[in-house]
Amino acid sequence: MSLEVNIEKRLGDFQLKAEFTCEEAFTALLGASGCGKSLTLRCISGIEKPDRGRIVLNGRVLFDSEKKINLPPQERKTGYLFQDYALFQNMTVEQNIACGIHKEKDKKRKKAAVADMIKKMQLAGLEKRRPGQLSGGQQQRVALGRILVGDPEILLLDEPFSALDSFLRDQLISEVKSLLESFNKEMLLVTHSRDEAYTMCKKLMIMDRGKISTCGFTKDVFANPVTVPAAILTGCKNIYPAKKVGERNVDVPDLGIVLETERPVMDHLCAIGIRAHYFHPKTRMNLFDVELLEEIEAPFEWTIKFRFKNQKTGTPPVWWRVEKTGKLQIFPDKLGIEPANILLLYEKGD
Repeated sequence: MSLEVNIEKRLGDFQLKAEFTCEEAFTALLGASGCGKSLTLRCISGIEKPDRGRIVLNGRVLFDSEKKINLPPQERKTGYLFQDYALFQNMTVEQNIACGIHKEKDKKRKKAAVADMIKKMQLAGLEKRRPGQLSGGQQQRVALGRILVGDPEILLLDEPFSALDSFLRDQLISEVKSLLESFNKEMLLVTHSRDEAYTMCKKLMIMDRGKISTCGFTKDVFANPVTVPAAILTGCKNIYPAKKVGERNVDVPDLGIVLETERPVMDHLCAIGIRAHYFHPKTRMNLFDVELLEEIEAPFEWTIKFRFKNQKTGTPPVWWRVEKTGKLQIFPDKLGIEPANILLLYEKGD
């Protein structure tokens, strides 16, 4: 699969400038609400028309503002799964799925294709039910079946799990991933959930205020987010302004400490990040005096808020997360951070 997107679209005060290339089977577009993720999908599918730019899918030009090309949605061979699934409430399961191949005129082939999709979607026995009689997971499989029966070249999934409770969401993420892998279909997933992005997708793009700020393999981006937006969206709780003071040393004024890093520090460093699980009292590197502020108990871990001894008054507390089995009886006087666990953050990805 090859998807090339280089488009601009203005909506009121918001400006989308999305430029990226996807060549991986499963790619996530991760970003906060209102950053332009869903608008990007709508432009790719043809629901929205960009102001300018170009969209190419597997060598086919879907949109080109200079050449006046703008294929209608039904000719783009993209399958769009909406947040609310957009099922027809007055239609049965088989009727909804049949809408995905409305161009097929041969009734026998159409009926066989729908029956085959119902079997693959594990919806056998529910053919005559309407969406209101189905569970959230069953509705999602009907919506996917309606898309897949039309044999699209790429699936565009727009926050497909956002309306589900956490228990059902965790079940369906694994189920949908396995299902789509069995169909050997490419996918661009829009989400604000780092867990969904990490679990489902090999490649990850971070969108911030209408632009792609970071792009790479998912595990690499989590290990080294590079930019502040990427660090925030991948779950880093401790982010502070910082400046380079050596090839592998950074000064963090708010915390009153100088840290040694494993990666070389570039001149345009703007901040550092430390994930909440990275502190340890037995780490000898970057070891500093600390003071306990608050302990918050969750079902399976503790969130401990503390400050460094020389930390500036009024700066946000530092978060340390510890599994319940690993929590110390007495809060330590010092905590350390391995140099490899210092995230170096810049204004723009490099």
